[in-house]
Amino acid sequence: MRYIFILLLSLFYSISVQAAPTAALGYEPKYSNDFKNFSYVNPNAPKGGELLIYNLGNFDSFNPFVLKGLAEGFTSELRFESLMYQALDEPFSLYGLIAQDIELAEDKLSVTFKLNPNARFADGSKITAQDVKFSFDTLKSEQAHPRYRIYWNGIREAKVTDEQTVSFYFNKINPELHLITAEIPIFKQAKEGEFSELILDGLVGSGPYSIEKYQGGKFVTYQRNEDYWAKKLPVRKGMYNFDKITVKYYKDSSIALEALKAGEFDVMAVYNSKQWARDFEGSKFDNKQILKTKFAHKNNAGMQGFVFNMRNPIFKDVRVRRAINLAFDFEWANKNLFYGQYERCNSYFSNSDLAATDLPSEAELALLKPLQKKYSDIFPIDALTQAWKPVTTAKPNSLRKNLREAKKLLNEAGWKVKDGVLQNEQGQKLEFKVMLFQRAFERILASFSRNLESLGIKIHYRAVDAALYQQRQESFDFDMVVTIFGQSQSPGNELLFMWHSDSADREGSQNLIGLKNPIVDDLIEKVIYAPNRESLVTAVKALDRVMLFGEYVMPNWYSGHHRLAYWDKFGYPEQLPLYFTATEWLIRTWWQKPD
Repeated sequence: MRYIFILLLSLFYSISVQAAPTAALGYEPKYSNDFKNFSYVNPNAPKGGELLIYNLGNFDSFNPFVLKGLAEGFTSELRFESLMYQALDEPFSLYGLIAQDIELAEDKLSVTFKLNPNARFADGSKITAQDVKFSFDTLKSEQAHPRYRIYWNGIREAKVTDEQTVSFYFNKINPELHLITAEIPIFKQAKEGEFSELILDGLVGSGPYSIEKYQGGKFVTYQRNEDYWAKKLPVRKGMYNFDKITVKYYKDSSIALEALKAGEFDVMAVYNSKQWARDFEGSKFDNKQILKTKFAHKNNAGMQGFVFNMRNPIFKDVRVRRAINLAFDFEWANKNLFYGQYERCNSYFSNSDLAATDLPSEAELALLKPLQKKYSDIFPIDALTQAWKPVTTAKPNSLRKNLREAKKLLNEAGWKVKDGVLQNEQGQKLEFKVMLFQRAFERILASFSRNLESLGIKIHYRAVDAALYQQRQESFDFDMVVTIFGQSQSPGNELLFMWHSDSADREGSQNLIGLKNPIVDDLIEKVIYAPNRESLVTAVKALDRVMLFGEYVMPNWYSGHHRLAYWDKFGYPEQLPLYFTATEWLIRTWWQKPD
């Protein structure tokens, strides 16, 4: 993620003066250096009560920083903090939390943080520069999840100056690196070699909550720390208002819905359009005991889609991937299955100004044409002259027309129907498996599979439990899965973990596609090292075009609203943030109404 301006509690640093040369990105941060609280919170929100929420699947770990185990979904949010905090109503502005001061070196090859002297871990011990160094060193080591080694790959080392001062040194100048350094989560030093074994206890953070009790895979209750060190800071005023937050786990969203109606928990973020349209009804909804509300957001929707795992040889040919895409009828699904609630993903940066929805600009062509010459054998030539569009059956198109085109592409790729099944010259059948996390997708795949069968393609699909799903996804043991390549308002180093060649063989990475494309690699570098916002947008759009014409996913859909059903016992701020998930917003800013 790229952060353009940083506002610190003690001193304001304009990026154009103190940091990397990003003045052209320049937007004035929303909050002044003496701000009292964020505008999307209620600074006078009452404290107390308990919030009961749900999650799907199960958990067996409270260490979210390792590949081992299935981490509880809210433990990062509630127990661990970073050096600085990102506001939810600006594209990317950071404000001081554990760190109260920052200084970028004149040569831009190091950054120094001064810690807040009042910063404390949940056990009351002081957060020191040595703890910050330990956290960084541990996350960059083999003990931690590989995502951290990729994300902070450009940081060479951390050095402690004194108890409150720590510096990070970079391998080379990177316009955003000193800012994403501020995202490092901080935890208390553990004994050497023990970190990867700290699964259910022993890892101490500085966040507003601590674990009170739990039953593995079933529930966990977090207790608010009464002596929470940051509760009076502007970045925490009006936030984390519940005395307790209990997370209950369910195997299926349908079961969870019945549990909500029965009062087993308080609020449910709804991701199933059929459920939202048809199942949230009954006396408790009629008499407004349970409320249904849609909350608008401005999030970059990224790309949700059925991902082709190109480690499977049958998906190597772009014509095969395009043909499979042509067999999906989104318009029919949106009308008959989704109740018209969704928009089609048309970009890897859908719902943002980063999406390459028009013809390429001259600036984009200046990036793409040299790559076309250098990699002419693999470059998607249409990216230079066309605007990619998702498959559609809207008139004048039709499913029949799309299937005819798909059949032609498959024949060109060497796949012919023999004995009613599509086969290549070696006799290999064109069939694959789709691994699902939620059974709700089965109804979507049912109609899609019938379309594929008309082409001679056979698919198998089934939902598996959360632990097996994570294990197989992280080891790339699947043919196709549904995933979301989530994006910020200003992408950067996290793209290395999604699509760069270096992450393709790293278990646990988000490179589920298995993408090893030097053109993509080059454009990711262009994004990361863009000197200003204009250059960033150009590079992202160029990258988007190459990814889209690569047909690496079958695009799904998105909504510009969060759908929440909740018992009418909560208050929330009148002003919404802009860029937020439903659960982080309610956990951070809601409160329980007084009796």
